[in-house]
Amino acid sequence: MVDIIRIEARWIVPVIPRETVLENHALVVRGSEILDLLPSLAAQKKYPTSQLLPLPDHLLIPGLINGHGHAAMSLLRGYAEDTSLMTWLTDHIWPAEASLVSHEFVYSGARLAAAEMISGGTTCAADSYFFPDSTAKAFQEAGLRSQITVPIIHFSNNWALTEQNHIDQSLAFIDECKNKELITAGFAPHSPYSVSDAGFSKILSHSEELNIPIHLHLHESAREIQDHVKAHGCRPLSRIQTLGLLSSQLQVVHMTQLTQGEMELVANEGVQIAHCPQSNMKLASGICPVMQLQAKGMNVCVGTDSAASNNDLDMVQEMRTAAMLAKVSENDPSALDAFTALEMGTINGARFLGLDQTIGSLEVGKAADLTAVCFSDFSSQPVYHPVSQLIYTATAQHVTHTWVNGKLLYQNNRFKHLDTEQISADVQQWQRTVKALK
Repeated sequence: MVDIIRIEARWIVPVIPRETVLENHALVVRGSEILDLLPSLAAQKKYPTSQLLPLPDHLLIPGLINGHGHAAMSLLRGYAEDTSLMTWLTDHIWPAEASLVSHEFVYSGARLAAAEMISGGTTCAADSYFFPDSTAKAFQEAGLRSQITVPIIHFSNNWALTEQNHIDQSLAFIDECKNKELITAGFAPHSPYSVSDAGFSKILSHSEELNIPIHLHLHESAREIQDHVKAHGCRPLSRIQTLGLLSSQLQVVHMTQLTQGEMELVANEGVQIAHCPQSNMKLASGICPVMQLQAKGMNVCVGTDSAASNNDLDMVQEMRTAAMLAKVSENDPSALDAFTALEMGTINGARFLGLDQTIGSLEVGKAADLTAVCFSDFSSQPVYHPVSQLIYTATAQHVTHTWVNGKLLYQNNRFKHLDTEQISADVQQWQRTVKALK
């Protein structure tokens, strides 16, 4: 018989219906799914033999969904700082990756990232990096739900030698993921400046045949636009349109450099967007016009990008940054309110990944991917509006419980299944290796 758990939290925000804050309610979980959401007294009568978990000072929300990241790069956190995007990539990150990246590097980095995300309430993450099977292994062991897309570039690296080799290995990995629990897969052509027209055309053909997404860095910085115009005679989005990639299957990341016409174009094609405000700010890449895109009906979610450019994977602070950045860029304090920020970190992320029928809100029948945040400490008192408190006051450190698919992975600063001592030992070993590069 499957155990039934009754979680009675001080506040429950299901996200759907919108702007709903429930008090004196219980979320009932049976196995991997949400069984019920009802007033606490009614839950006690309806499920008298259920196991009670009281959370008297807590906000219970859907698990946070990180729309974009490179988990293994957590081992490069703090390695290259205070420089522009292309200098950061070409002078620091790419040379380091050429020396370091391997199955072992990716596995260790992904385990570190998974632990950080789970302890911060993230229950699902979109990831793209070399040796994706190692990331998949680390995420599966941690119990983290994920979309793993496979990087495709036209130059050689430790994982693949040619663009076609990247595509072939991507197809093999995608085939392996068909029966893996909690993992979906897709293609990740890195960017317009690192993939050929022929490569994009092959990726599109496979994407349509397999009905899987394409995850793409696009319009990330002004320099990217300038270099692309010099090389191709057009802006990157125009080339992507000509190649036929614009559709609801396209997941684009960053989008900090957009004209009004380009915003209309991506809105009309139903393109999905991941906004990475902290990484974009740190690299001075620009600002995604979130409010204008949402006004056109576009789905925009939030992602952290890698810890090498962020420098953390804290989705609570990422939602806050998205809200703050929208207010200052729009010169409007009402822009991107707290509820909208929470939607971007939950249901919008689920829609971005095509998983909104499974996760992203606390609805009966959906998977029990849950996050509990505690407001008992002095820095969180008093609480007038719990969603505002989450977005404008809390950090990942306030997360006390994380469930994925009904399985409790993290409780009160303790991981239920991860070997944290081994993870720390591996990180220290890699730190010594990385330091030796400089």
